[in-house]
Amino acid sequence: MILRSDTDEFILPTGANKTRGRFELAFFTIGGCCMTGAAFGAMNGLRLGLKETQNMAWSKPRNVQILNMVTRQGALWANTLGSLALLYSAFGVIIEKTRGAEDDLNTVAAGTMTGMLYKCTGGLRGVARGGLAGLTLTSLYALYNNWEHMKGSLLQQSL
Repeated sequence: MILRSDTDEFILPTGANKTRGRFELAFFTIGGCCMTGAAFGAMNGLRLGLKETQNMAWSKPRNVQILNMVTRQGALWANTLGSLALLYSAFGVIIEKTRGAEDDLNTVAAGTMTGMLYKCTGGLRGVARGGLAGLTLTSLYALYNNWEHMKGSLLQQSL
């Protein structure tokens, strides 16, 4: 039996918006990036641990060394991606509140500023590279996010 619901499954206060704002999505973004980073780092740590200990026989010291690499890499990647997500979310919320609008310009600006701040210890060249990386990634995301809308607009123009 398939359950179908034609109505919303939650109750909203009168006048409330049905979509989540950038501040509400920040928690999901930060947590998701931390979990993704931890999973990716653990897999990378397992790969590195097995590679570094390939000449050792299976023993407790080898297992401990592999486990240390897994936890170290997992924590490193979780921290890195979590920090990036925190910066991106903070910039996004600040830009949204400053401009009073939520659109793709906020997304691209927040990504660019995140890249610039994250790589600011690398001097002017690092800031430029980080900003370019943030601009590129968030621009690609904005294009992906609006692909159906853009495709529909192009089809209407051609008719």
